[in-house]
Amino acid sequence: MSLQTNQQYGTGDASFQAAGGETGIRKLVNEFFDRMGSDPRFVTIHGMHPEDKEISRDKLARFLCGWLGGPKLYNEKYGAIGIPRVHAHLDIATPERDQWLTCMGESVNEQPFVAEFKVYLTEQLFVPAEAVRRRCEGS
Repeated sequence: MSLQTNQQYGTGDASFQAAGGETGIRKLVNEFFDRMGSDPRFVTIHGMHPEDKEISRDKLARFLCGWLGGPKLYNEKYGAIGIPRVHAHLDIATPERDQWLTCMGESVNEQPFVAEFKVYLTEQLFVPAEAVRRRCEGS
C-alpha cells in the first residue's frame, strides 16, 4: 500500500495524512519501539524508557499525530508538551540522539509511505531530536 497526498508536507494535515493518520502513526511507533527493544544498537535509548513501554508508545503516537498536523491527541490526554522539557531528566547527548534518529529512520523506512514523505519525515524528526540534545547537553 502506498500512501499519497496532493498537499505539500508540513501544510495543514498533509503530513498526518501521508503517514496514514493515527493508524499509520501507531504502526510506525510500534515498529520503532519493537526495533528499539530487539536491536542491541539501541540498548541505551531503550533503557531510558520505563520497563512497561505502553505509555511511552501512546505518548509518542499522540505527539506525532499533532506534530504532523493531525489532532492534538497528546494535549487531550496528557496536557501541553515541550519536547526538550519533558526529556530534561535524561542524559541525552549526541550518541543518544543519533541512536533515536537511526532507530526511527529505519522504522520510517519500513512503512508504506511514499519515498518523498519518508525523506521529509526523517529530516523533520531531526529538529525535535536536536532540541532535546541541545537542552540536555546545554549547547
